[in-house]
Amino acid sequence: QVQLVESGGGLVQPGGSLTLSCAASGSISNILYMGWYRQAPGKQRELVATITSGGSTNYADSVKGRFTISRDNAKNTVYLQMNSLRPEDTAAYYCNLRRMWIGIQQDYWGQGTQVTVSS
Repeated sequence: QVQLVESGGGLVQPGGSLTLSCAASGSISNILYMGWYRQAPGKQRELVATITSGGSTNYADSVKGRFTISRDNAKNTVYLQMNSLRPEDTAAYYCNLRRMWIGIQQDYWGQGTQVTVSS
């Protein structure tokens, strides 16, 4: 099993910054990538950013240039640095880990952390 523990959400004013962290533990071998998704009220969950073990990154167009995903492989932790935050970034942010297990891709999710951007 895999456990993901997120931290770092909160309330921030427009234009402000926050950093989210997600620490993975358990059976964390054969990881394909880790990343962040978000879900606003009444909307579907959407990709924010992902990063592979080798450091390759992928971002949603809406956050490119403002958010940076990074990873500490030694600590099995992924970070999301969010700058120039906008009200539309308000959502619950979920950490995701995808791994390959006996030929099957498995997804694991954190419990979510709320980010609210408001003046």
